[in-house]
Amino acid sequence: MKKFWDDRYNAGSFAYGTNPNDFLAIASQHLQKNSDVLTIGEGEGRNAVFLAKQGHNVVATDQSDIGMAKADKLAEQSGCTIKTITADLAEFDFGSECYDAVVSIFCHLPGGLRKKVHSEIKISLRKAGLYIIESYSPDQLSYNTGGPKDVSWLVTLDELQKEFPDFEILHGESLVREVVEGSHHTGSAAVTQFVGRKK
Repeated sequence: MKKFWDDRYNAGSFAYGTNPNDFLAIASQHLQKNSDVLTIGEGEGRNAVFLAKQGHNVVATDQSDIGMAKADKLAEQSGCTIKTITADLAEFDFGSECYDAVVSIFCHLPGGLRKKVHSEIKISLRKAGLYIIESYSPDQLSYNTGGPKDVSWLVTLDELQKEFPDFEILHGESLVREVVEGSHHTGSAAVTQFVGRKK
């Protein structure tokens, strides 16, 4: 998969644009000022830079070093600073009680790895920390507007609720919405949205 993402991000333009994800722009209102935030599957930095510009301390990780280099450049051009880490999430050290929030925007993982990552995210969050995720749902297979074609990589709201049973759900919804994010995510899309707070 690393080669796939390196090739995608090696283009001159930004594959998913430079504006933040629409859902994240709204969900970020739940963050406290100057939060320590980890963004996973960050790609070329659009969401990490948005959060840094809001005054948060952001660590961005992705398996593509090309994506992370573009994220650093985007941050510099935007007048902010982020910390980038090139890593495979199967091996990434999330740490313990390091973050006030973890953000996952269209970071699709095979089911087994997703559960492992979610277990580690729960440990990495401080008390009252937030997990913010938007993912394509299985219904996305009926659309041709982006995302994996393997249903095991897509997630339902019910699955998220089961994987975060002790979290207070601030927002949970499955819906079809218009996604306009560069050339690879454009059009009507079936998504799952979740904001949970660690008790």
